[in-house]
Amino acid sequence: MDMRITEAMTVYDKLNILTDAAKYDVACTSSGTSRKSDGTGMGSCEKSGICHSFSADGRCISLLKILFTNECIYDCKYCINRRSNDVARASFTPDEICTLTMEFYRRNYIEGLFLSSGILKSPDYTMELIYAALYKLRIEHHFQGYIHVKTIPGASPELVHKTGFLADRMSVNLELPTAESLKLLAPHKTRKSILAPMRLVQNRRTENQQELVLYRNAPRFVPAGQSTQMIIGATPETDYQIIQVAESLYQKFELKRVFYSAFVHVNEDKALPARTDEGPPLLREHRLYQADWLLRYYHFQADELLSEENPNFNVLLDPKCNWALKHLEEFPVEINRADYKMLLRVPGLGYKSAVRIVKARRLGVLNFEDLKKMGVVLKRAMYFITCSGRMLYPTKIEEDYITRNLLNVRERFPEEVRNMGYRQLSLFDDVSFGENLKKAVSAH
Repeated sequence: MDMRITEAMTVYDKLNILTDAAKYDVACTSSGTSRKSDGTGMGSCEKSGICHSFSADGRCISLLKILFTNECIYDCKYCINRRSNDVARASFTPDEICTLTMEFYRRNYIEGLFLSSGILKSPDYTMELIYAALYKLRIEHHFQGYIHVKTIPGASPELVHKTGFLADRMSVNLELPTAESLKLLAPHKTRKSILAPMRLVQNRRTENQQELVLYRNAPRFVPAGQSTQMIIGATPETDYQIIQVAESLYQKFELKRVFYSAFVHVNEDKALPARTDEGPPLLREHRLYQADWLLRYYHFQADELLSEENPNFNVLLDPKCNWALKHLEEFPVEINRADYKMLLRVPGLGYKSAVRIVKARRLGVLNFEDLKKMGVVLKRAMYFITCSGRMLYPTKIEEDYITRNLLNVRERFPEEVRNMGYRQLSLFDDVSFGENLKKAVSAH
């Protein structure tokens, strides 16, 4: 394969362009696998060894998060790197990816690599370059840290398969919630081309788990699973449609995470929503993440949270509080008798505190002071629970009354929701840090 890539600019110049170009990809996590170092290479992938740092808008920055290239043969209307945009273009070589990853890791700037890409020449050509970079990192440089790589839709199954044995996590972006929206804003992509590699990874992971039962030393295929990303707010889908899609992906493809990316207006196009002063729909993104958490850890179903009659989340209340207020016939819940799944539905109780309650009540009767020590947020939970048949304070079990009191608590939204601004933290925000990086990459 011809792997000639323009090398006219310095690695540092490329790094500046391709880290900035990667900031809109939010499907970036660094957990979920625990492959140990064997002592012959560099790095490890212990769960406890992966550090999480997050920018103000919640994006993970513990990994070197870059694009292989921001060249692209596609012209997706929402993408800054679309073919028709006049932006600075750059592409790494596999060797440059290896140098950056190894040098940054040695300096403790990163714990691993998140590698996505535009489409250079063709999906297969791009996927082969990504595979070459990962092969060099793992085999030639003996890098044993965490690697999350994006699957290129349309690439051959053989390339996806080979790459999966080198990566810890793979992801392919769903891009938009429905096939209709994809056709409108990304006509070069199809739902079939996106779901095909998703199914391939799922099936191969299942086969690999069976192989590992028989052969403990068998190579591991995508041990941290796969994830995807949807852009929120570029198209008219309701929250109900979006969480139904997410629920279906979790059930049918066994995804580890669905990420939601608030639409950022970077292009002018008549097919996109009109530009407003409100900025990205970050509060909506926040609510979707809260609902997603309920789907994955709290045994909720999409149809319980929203419906066609009420298709969007409450702006003022989180999804679990909103559900509880619409189902007051289920409350108050007796802490000393309720089953685990019902405890999970109480506002102010997390799944960890619910586990603590179930374990602790085997040893004795619990009171409100015990709950406080276990981490229960009583200022929320107090309207929905009793201990030995008594509430914390005499209170009405009425929707309006509880709503007014909950709103007086003033839910703590993320800072970016309060400010309604948008800014992605860059590797180059810290001047001294940037200078050190420049020296590091210049030395090679």
